Amino acid sequence: MADNRILNVAVIIGSTREGRFCPTPAKWIARHAEQRGDLSVDLVDLKEAALPEVLAGGEDDPVPAPVLDLRPRLDRADAFIVVTPVYNKGYPASLKTAIDWYFHEWSAKPVGFVSYGGVGGGLYAVEQLRQVFNEVHATTIRNTISFANYWEHFDDNGETVEGQPPEAAAKGFLDQLGWWGRALREAREQTPYVA
Repeated sequence: MADNRILNVAVIIGSTREGRFCPTPAKWIARHAEQRGDLSVDLVDLKEAALPEVLAGGEDDPVPAPVLDLRPRLDRADAFIVVTPVYNKGYPASLKTAIDWYFHEWSAKPVGFVSYGGVGGGLYAVEQLRQVFNEVHATTIRNTISFANYWEHFDDNGETVEGQPPEAAAKGFLDQLGWWGRALREAREQTPYVA
């Protein structure tokens, strides 16, 4: 039986650097998701979230306010799209911090990646993130949207330039994320996930 309810998707802007490009592809994929009608998008900017870089030492330590503020947004999400650059063949520290502050919020939910960079298009970062998300019991989807030489793909308004074909890739990517999001939501509702 098909689940026709709206799927809540958190699009995470993974870079917090000054002069970052990350909001451009994040807003681009968020627009594609919103246009579908079956996805509700929450654009989560890790720069605005300002999560502390130093994690709590123990279970009894107080949880910082920024961590508490972001928790319900991640918890509400049925699926995630992580938008990441590649820095020195890796992903930004801000993403690792965000992953490590939470656990249950990620568990038994799908994660898709939109990456960008030079010739490799950020795929080094994606492959590393797949391993990290596996440890918090998230399911990464196979399809990835990758922008090699990203500066060639977008105009000054954040739209893809003529002659670039990422729209078809976006549809397949979002179809796959939606399938996993609905399947895992249904599974969590039938049987609570135990990590």
